[in-house]
Amino acid sequence: MWSLYIFGDNVEDRLGPIRYLIFYMLCGIGSGLSHLLLNWHSQVPTIGASGAIAGVMGAYFVLYPRSKILTLIPIFFIPLFVEIPAYYFLGIWFVLQFISAAGTPAHGGGIAWWAHIGGFLLGIGLLKLFLKTPELGLSKTLREKATKQKTHRLQVIRTTTRPEDPNLYGVITITPAEATLGTKKLVNIPWGFQKRLFRVHVPPGVRDGTVLRLAGMGKRVAPDKRGDLFLKVKIEY
Repeated sequence: MWSLYIFGDNVEDRLGPIRYLIFYMLCGIGSGLSHLLLNWHSQVPTIGASGAIAGVMGAYFVLYPRSKILTLIPIFFIPLFVEIPAYYFLGIWFVLQFISAAGTPAHGGGIAWWAHIGGFLLGIGLLKLFLKTPELGLSKTLREKATKQKTHRLQVIRTTTRPEDPNLYGVITITPAEATLGTKKLVNIPWGFQKRLFRVHVPPGVRDGTVLRLAGMGKRVAPDKRGDLFLKVKIEY
């Protein structure tokens, strides 16, 4: 479901809600059939949505190959966040599905690897077909009404500073709805060889250009003292 959350909204933005729904359902059916054909004599029941989600990932692979995927790589107990190009991230994922499928016994239960593989390939093929079909009028109406109300909960912010300044400066992006109602964000701040994760509370009623101050979240100037982090609010329409 996390993969669907990451990749699904972008694919839906490109196809529209109606075509995306049909695309998703077809990927689910097709991935199930691919698992059935390669496990014809298996008596193990299969249930889940991972094949359909794999189809969405295949579509994303074609549509946004150079988009950056913020990836958590745990090194011992240290969480390291790295931005990986989508084609590299999804390419490795696809290869791992083949390796896992090859290493799983023919009648072994657990995960339907061939449903993932079939769904991914079907998503790539169906996407090209769906992009050639015209968008429905209902889909256009829904797209207009379903305006984007939220930005991504996790944002990577590139900060700036001056050598003699202990403070860090950056920009946080929110929507008009979030500016009115307030919101909470997870902010990843790459600085030097460190990448720190903060929880930022944006109060309701902020305006474009409002500066939020996070005390003690800036550069370390002494063993027990840090500067501040200043985030300028940018409202994205």
